[in-house]
Amino acid sequence: MSVARKVLIVDDDPAIVMSVEFLLRKAGYEVFIALSGTEAIVKIKEHEPELILLDIMMPDVNGYEVCDFVKQSEAYKHIKVIFISAKSKDEDIKLAYSKGADLFIIKPFSTRRLIEKITALNKEDYKTIN
Repeated sequence: MSVARKVLIVDDDPAIVMSVEFLLRKAGYEVFIALSGTEAIVKIKEHEPELILLDIMMPDVNGYEVCDFVKQSEAYKHIKVIFISAKSKDEDIKLAYSKGADLFIIKPFSTRRLIEKITALNKEDYKTIN
């Protein structure tokens, strides 16, 4: 299993994007940002990240649709997807995993814990809910 060094952050909340971007860069990751689902699909094609941190609720293409694009594509289905969302109902979480999510983290979350989860995801294949 390759270690994710290129990470795409997809969230329409600039505060979350900035804090997560800062920590990931500090940890040595190459980081790309998309503020919408449409922009995420463009960035996936341009940069082919190993990991996507993906919000669900966005104004255009939602996170589930972005995950569908990734997991149904031969070229991108290997990309790991971590949903980061305020949607915390069981059905939202189950839907994320049915779409192919590797992890689901509920907002608000500890950025330190997020880095730990990314590191753990790189070490083993497991599914954990915050």
